[in-house]
Amino acid sequence: MANKTNDTKVTESSGNVFADLGFPSADREQLKAKLMLEIYRAIKDRGLTQTQAGEILGIQQPHVSALMNGRSGNYSLGRLFEFLNALGHDVEITVRPKDPRSLAAQTSVWCNRDGSVKQYG
Repeated sequence: MANKTNDTKVTESSGNVFADLGFPSADREQLKAKLMLEIYRAIKDRGLTQTQAGEILGIQQPHVSALMNGRSGNYSLGRLFEFLNALGHDVEITVRPKDPRSLAAQTSVWCNRDGSVKQYG
């Protein structure tokens, strides 16, 4: 049996999989994914069924299932913020001039869970 060579090309990620895959609204998609992760965690942390979560969020169980599986559908960022509020989470938005050392302005999400703060973005 002949030895096969591995011709797999590996490219380092930019940190945003949506940008790496060429999505036109990569920053928004990354933000939505992070918000959906927090919604998922909030539902799991509270031990809610998808039906119970749907009642709290004002959506049907199949839509909760889609959110829990990482499919944001047509939900806007504002709607995802409302879901987090309904699940007992504050959402704070801060707008400020970009850091002069940065090449471009950026969007970040900071999640404060159990007293620890984690930045996404």
